[in-house]
Amino acid sequence: MTTNRLVLWDIDHTLIETGGVGREVFADAFAQVTGTTMQGMAEVTGRTELVIFGETLDMHGIPRSNEYFTQFIKLQARGYELRAHELRLRGRVLPGALNALQALERRPTVTQSVLTGNTRAAAQAKLRIFGLEKYLDFAIGAFGEDDPVRAQLVAIARDRAYRSIGVAHTPDTTILIGDTPQDVIAGKEGGAHVIGIASGKSSATDLKTAGAEVVFPDLTDSAALIRAITT
Repeated sequence: MTTNRLVLWDIDHTLIETGGVGREVFADAFAQVTGTTMQGMAEVTGRTELVIFGETLDMHGIPRSNEYFTQFIKLQARGYELRAHELRLRGRVLPGALNALQALERRPTVTQSVLTGNTRAAAQAKLRIFGLEKYLDFAIGAFGEDDPVRAQLVAIARDRAYRSIGVAHTPDTTILIGDTPQDVIAGKEGGAHVIGIASGKSSATDLKTAGAEVVFPDLTDSAALIRAITT
């Protein structure tokens, strides 16, 4: 009998690129929440929005506040919706991403969701704008407001999968797909198999060195991706 698989996708530089709109939306939301123009931004690669927002507050000498972050989540997602046309013009769905999602959707033993540093609201907004949201189960997954430590998101996603669809996934049946060494390390530390996609700034060697079991240059070979996930 074929074993069920839980596939957790990273979003930025794995499925889509925002073409710089993401940083601008962050800056706009930051300014609206704090009343301060953003002069710099914390490192974002492989990190959760909770950490990025907190460290960006620190950089501007603004005390951290749960209320600030709650407001930021709403304003950031709204910013993506308001700039949807611009996001489609400047950003893009990465090569092969749509076909890969569709191919996996046709596999009854595969459940797809996301594991991302984005907040749930921002993740849904971006993927909806690019027409990818319908292939991913947002009742599952784990997001940038769930925990400051990205590795902890793997267990959160598995727990949500169990509560939502009644399937108890294990490290052997959980696959994380991402484009950075930080994604790979989070997946390995969290207890998941990791497939690296060298579609961002990190090379295939970087991803292999971090511990990815399989690395693809992009998502264009959906047949090979399916084999890596299901065997």
